[in-house]
Amino acid sequence: MFFVLSKVLWIAAAPTNLLLGLAVLGAAGALAGRRWAPRVAFAAVLALVGCGVLPVGRLMLRPLEDRFPQPSLDGTAPAGIVVLGGPIDQVTGAARGQVTLRDAATRLTAGAALARRFPGAVLVYTGGSNALLSEVGGEAADAKRLWVDLGVDPARVLIEDASRNTEENARFTRDLVHPKPGQRWILVTSAYHMPRSVGLFRAAGFDVLPFPVDYRSTGTAHDFAPTAEISAGLGRLDVAAREWIGLLAYRASGRIADLVPGP
Repeated sequence: MFFVLSKVLWIAAAPTNLLLGLAVLGAAGALAGRRWAPRVAFAAVLALVGCGVLPVGRLMLRPLEDRFPQPSLDGTAPAGIVVLGGPIDQVTGAARGQVTLRDAATRLTAGAALARRFPGAVLVYTGGSNALLSEVGGEAADAKRLWVDLGVDPARVLIEDASRNTEENARFTRDLVHPKPGQRWILVTSAYHMPRSVGLFRAAGFDVLPFPVDYRSTGTAHDFAPTAEISAGLGRLDVAAREWIGLLAYRASGRIADLVPGP
């Protein structure tokens, strides 16, 4: 139920969808002669342009991305590397017959690079289909296919293809690899997604070493600069809003111990 609700409610809660809906409502109201409607339409369009040009999304992502620093990988070699799903476009890949990557592709390339650095570690991809109405096949098989093409020994690759969200990523991966006390497991995911991921892995009793990748902010003064492409700014806004809403929902439901888990 939590999975279904999160999918359905997000359609309405996504800032871009919400503002576009208000703009359409205002336009329809204006055509119907409603006096309030032009103001609603104007405000919604102004908010869309403002959120697209101004660095709103980037500044919302920055505290999440700065939460976990890059770790030192010296010392004990890891038992395994866990890469969270999300970077594979399942629909386009299935239609075109090849692995198709999205914005978070660095998760996959970082996983392959870490596997080369630590040849004794297993490489785990966790992520099934998160489609609400249709099944197009999970990401995990495509991830393994790509890693093998990049030179990773297929015998080292484990896939978990039943999980639909991050909470299930944590639980199902724990049950797959059975981590032992004292073992070192590296967790690879997008930097903005790392606080929620670490909180959920902790809740599952799976201690991990965060290795954040796929940054959307620089951590410098550049983050305060306006965005030339409105669509890019709105995309970052939706990503940031979804992550913050996810943190609030998981904290309110008791799935994570802290609103923004940290080191």
